[in-house]
Amino acid sequence: MTTKSVWMTPAALARLEAELAELSRPGRTLSDTEQARAAELRMSVRNAEVGQKPDDGLVEPGMRIAVRFDDDDEPTSFLLGSRELADLDATVDLDVYSPTSPLGAAITGRYVGDTVTYEAPNRAVRVTVLEAVPFG
Repeated sequence: MTTKSVWMTPAALARLEAELAELSRPGRTLSDTEQARAAELRMSVRNAEVGQKPDDGLVEPGMRIAVRFDDDDEPTSFLLGSRELADLDATVDLDVYSPTSPLGAAITGRYVGDTVTYEAPNRAVRVTVLEAVPFG
C-alpha cells in the first residue's frame, strides 16, 4: 500500500511531533484511544511534506491559490491543503480548501490561466486559476 505525502507547515508538524512525544513518554500506559491517536500521529509525521513548493504556477497542496468564478467579479483566495493541519498553525490567515473538495479536486494539477468546470451540489461551476504561489 502506497501512502501519499501530506503537505503541512513546519508549525503544524511541530505540533504533531509534540503531541506524539507526549503520548510516547517512557512508562506511560496508553488507553486504546490514545494508542490509536499515537498511530495516527506517527503516520502523519512519517508522511509529512514540509516546506515551500516551487513557484511554478502549478496548483497543488501547499499553495496560496486565487481563482475567479465565472459568476463573480471578485477573486477568491485560499490555501490548498488540510484544514485540520492548517488549524495547528496560527500563521495560516486565510480560508483552507481541501484538495479533495470539488473545487480542490478540479484545480489540483492545473496551472495559472487554466479554466475548468466542476460539479457543485446544485450546478456546474466554471472557475479560472488566477494565481498559485507557495504559501509562507
